[in-house]
Amino acid sequence: MAKPALPPLTALRQFDTCRLIPSRFAGTEDSVLAPLAENNAQLRDLFELDNATNARLIAESGGAPGIGVDELVFGVANFRIINAAFTYARPEGSRFNDGERGAWYCAFDAATALAEITFHKTVEYQEIGRFEDSVSYQMMLADFTAGFHDLRGRSGYAACLDPASYIDSQQLAARLLDAGSMGLIFPSVRRAGGVNLACFRPALVGNVRKGDVYRLTWEGTPTPRVAID
Repeated sequence: MAKPALPPLTALRQFDTCRLIPSRFAGTEDSVLAPLAENNAQLRDLFELDNATNARLIAESGGAPGIGVDELVFGVANFRIINAAFTYARPEGSRFNDGERGAWYCAFDAATALAEITFHKTVEYQEIGRFEDSVSYQMMLADFTAGFHDLRGRSGYAACLDPASYIDSQQLAARLLDAGSMGLIFPSVRRAGGVNLACFRPALVGNVRKGDVYRLTWEGTPTPRVAID
């Protein structure tokens, strides 16, 4: 049986797209283990441990199964943050990527980016039954000019936007990657009217720079208080 057609392509020129990452990953070039070291010898040992297990560094040396070193970027602003999006994938994957290869997920506006990150973080707290935490997120802005497959207004792909399942969406993403797709534009599942982008190719993530820093604080309820630090 023939496979269904791929979604149509849209020529996208979108500036200031919004991606939120934990601030601790955006503010330093050193290992996140560095604060644990009491002296230079311990710091060297920690760096060696980090380098042996760091998915981004492994990928940048050609050792990752899901993405080749030739696809990663080097020498541009925030290239480590770009590469990390594609080399650190959750074991179960996300909506449009599997556990071996990540993607650069972003929103067309800050409100949608906040809705997405708030939803996923709140799920973590629901699993432990505790809504008490305060987390800082750095907004990373990026520009895109390329052709992307587009799910907006396409009812035939409704299963790929299932709020509770990534099965169909990951299958579609695998087909698109095999076909050389640059990525997908899709309606936000977490904020009505919001639009998201899943970019499959590191080289297309352009002009990455820092925006505002947001602090999300949960104070006993699933809805956090949001403030700009």
